[in-house]
Amino acid sequence: MLFNVLFSVAIGLVILYILNVVLDLRLLNDLKKLVSYIVDSIANHNTKKYLERIKRSKIVKTNDNIISKYNRLVENIIFDYNLPLTLEGFNSFISILFAILVLIVVLFLKDITLSALVSISLLVGAITYFTMRSRNLKAAKIESIMDAEDLICPLARDGVLVAIKKVLESDEYINADIRPFFVQFVENCENYGYSFRRAMEILNRQLGPKFDNFAKKAVIFEYNERKGMADIFLDIVEENAALREINARKNRIFKKMNMNFIMKTALIVIFVAYSMTVPELRIFMLESTAGRFILTMTIVAICLSFARCQALQADIGSFGGDNKW
Repeated sequence: MLFNVLFSVAIGLVILYILNVVLDLRLLNDLKKLVSYIVDSIANHNTKKYLERIKRSKIVKTNDNIISKYNRLVENIIFDYNLPLTLEGFNSFISILFAILVLIVVLFLKDITLSALVSISLLVGAITYFTMRSRNLKAAKIESIMDAEDLICPLARDGVLVAIKKVLESDEYINADIRPFFVQFVENCENYGYSFRRAMEILNRQLGPKFDNFAKKAVIFEYNERKGMADIFLDIVEENAALREINARKNRIFKKMNMNFIMKTALIVIFVAYSMTVPELRIFMLESTAGRFILTMTIVAICLSFARCQALQADIGSFGGDNKW
């Protein structure tokens, strides 16, 4: 069946190409114009929706419902991966991808409803995967920030700027991912005329909420330095040690959860793969309505279980607090 469909499509494309050459129809130019028109229309629509959402967010306080949670999730993905998209553009991309997935899956399942369920589950699984990767990147960044704080805090008695410059003398002390931010902080203070408060505010914004506590204490210490006051930074080292212990326990739990999910998924995949090697089971799974329904529920169960597993592992709460300068 699939071979016949692909063969028919190939024959149709060949005939269309011959007609285009012989009759000089210029179908490619018309197709480019059509695609350009569709892209421009979608872009204009997304721009209007984006402006409306920004205006509405300034006036109306959004409720914490499933739509607002989805919007925050998508905006975090866009920010973490530095995607050249708005929320509306991402939704348009997901809609197009969903339509393509349905068209592909329906060739195998031969049912629109089941194909839609599978496509939605695959998209949920993909978004969950990128969210998981984003969370891991944030965890690695927080670990790098804690390492930098542990090095800077004991040296802060002579001044925070001096301590940061001493740590920057070696390329190995501060992780390469966050090192440019500290270099920029030093340059802002020494070369570009920024006040210490303003330069620290920029550094705090670049490193995120985990750096809030250090940034606030650094500003207080810089403008109100007194004898023995440098000990306020030692609390940060103790806090980081406690946080590392908590993270180690969480990682052990998450590793066990992930291993259980992988084992269960492997058993399901092995069963489905085995069923495809038996002619009777293969015919039942691919040709009958009940078999296709079982395949659909298998894919849905795996994708949603993965999403649920990662949702349980999502960090609860945020590091630090609001900036108050």
